[in-house]
Amino acid sequence: MPQENGILQSEASQANIYGPHSQAATAEAAVAPPATSSSSSSPPSSSSAFCPVLPSRHIVERQPRMLNFRVEYRQRTVEVVVEEGSAVGEIKHILETELQVPISKMQLKGWKSGDVSDITVLRSLHLPKNNSLYVLTPDIAPTASTSQNSVLQESLNQNFLLVISHREAQRDYNLNFPGSRTIQEMTLAASGISYPCHHLSVCRRSSPANNQEPTEECADVHMVSDSEGDDFEDASEFGVDESEMFGMGSSTGCRKAALMPENSENESDALLHFTAEFSTRYGECHPVFFIGTLEAASQEAFYGKARDRKLLAIYLHNDESVLSNVFCSQMMCADSIVAYLSQNFITWAWDVTKEANKARLLTICTRHFGSVVAQTIRTYKTDQFPLLLTVMGKRTSNEVLNVIQGNTTVDELMMRLMGAMEIFSAQQQEDIKDEDEREAREMVKREQDEAYQLSLEADRKKREAQEREQAEQLRLQQIQKEADDEKEAIRLSLEHALPPEPAEEGGEPISKLRIRTPSGEFLVRRFLGSTKLQILFDFVASKGYPWDDFKLLTTFPRRNITQLDPASSLLEAKLFPQETLFLEAKE
Repeated sequence: MPQENGILQSEASQANIYGPHSQAATAEAAVAPPATSSSSSSPPSSSSAFCPVLPSRHIVERQPRMLNFRVEYRQRTVEVVVEEGSAVGEIKHILETELQVPISKMQLKGWKSGDVSDITVLRSLHLPKNNSLYVLTPDIAPTASTSQNSVLQESLNQNFLLVISHREAQRDYNLNFPGSRTIQEMTLAASGISYPCHHLSVCRRSSPANNQEPTEECADVHMVSDSEGDDFEDASEFGVDESEMFGMGSSTGCRKAALMPENSENESDALLHFTAEFSTRYGECHPVFFIGTLEAASQEAFYGKARDRKLLAIYLHNDESVLSNVFCSQMMCADSIVAYLSQNFITWAWDVTKEANKARLLTICTRHFGSVVAQTIRTYKTDQFPLLLTVMGKRTSNEVLNVIQGNTTVDELMMRLMGAMEIFSAQQQEDIKDEDEREAREMVKREQDEAYQLSLEADRKKREAQEREQAEQLRLQQIQKEADDEKEAIRLSLEHALPPEPAEEGGEPISKLRIRTPSGEFLVRRFLGSTKLQILFDFVASKGYPWDDFKLLTTFPRRNITQLDPASSLLEAKLFPQETLFLEAKE
């Protein structure tokens, strides 16, 4: 298979063996047009002695890969398209022409692999097709020419993101400001910082020794830009209080609002205030605190399905402890701790700085965990706070697995949490097994009940079907009986209405007829020659063969007597002196 540069795997292997010079020769051979027969017979060059060129049928021709760069410089944007085999310096040459900035004063930033040199080949950086970079010129002061006034005016309405790295706390803070916000005498839009994002670092500046008493104001903060040209001396210039940025203040200044109001009647409202103030102090990266009562948090953690249950983490904060700020900023807000708590715990918090709130917490813990837990919390001193309790739910009662004090490290905290999780996992597996067995038993019982109900339903439907069938049979029998009775009545009436059979020896002509029925029997009777055909039809009907359902036929020639006029006589129908007929059912 050819690689991205169009060289076969065998070629790439040989190039790696013979070094970078032979690799370049192989790349040239790969993209070069196929050699003619005369050139192929010429002696090999010195470069090809170390990297043999494969026959042209093994070379895959491929267009060079092009890379797109969107380069931001102050209020300008330049689109640059170069080949992947180009060096970083070629991009700077293009930018020098477009931006009128000397290469010696140009810093090209935004590489994902960090700063790179001008001779670095773009292919070695493994870049995607589309990339974004920005140019810094710390040695060139920004100018506001007439042509740039409109651009500057537009930048005043844009938002700038300042990424400030606090060196002491080893944390980053993201601050959004409009371009019109000033840095001392200059706006952000005209300061020359990178748009839309600019990186800064901050540390405390050592103040000159003096005998002045500390004031109520916050200490100065020294900010250093990554462009080495922007020096922001005071965080208050951004409209951001130091305590809001770093979650801490000097011992004599910047008083902090309480995490939880005193004597709050509603626990949910108190915890909403706690979460909002905690985010203001220590940032948005913190555990998700459960908003609700401790009982609701216990229900959420312990009383769902066994597979969905979690441990309960109870965080108890005390602002009077010197460990609180460190524990919150470095432990509770650590990415690993936040992720582990969010995945495996329901976290509930309470502030015990005020005595009224502490007394209320002890009452709540006594109600849910018993007096032993409340007494344990009562024995901890202020400087041992904050506390993090890990609680596991059991069938009969809840058990406190760990009480983690504030004087710990991130690794120790993680180990304690993982130890509690290990105990909980063993108990959870037992609970899952019991729950599965119980659900299996309930499933079997439910299936049996469903099968029994289905059987009852089938029996009921079968019984109803039989009853309907019997009722239908009775109805049909009744209809048939009525029809038979009606036919019998008609037959009897016809039989009584027939004239008497004449004697064989009489004065009038006698016609003797033999009628064969469908069953093979013969009906024999004498009629006067003058008897109408209707009398013959009535005689046949009186024997159970009504002429509406049967037709009377002669043997030879075959004639249908029932189609003749019933008022005609036997003599007229040529059924004299004797004739044999047969009955046939009508279709």
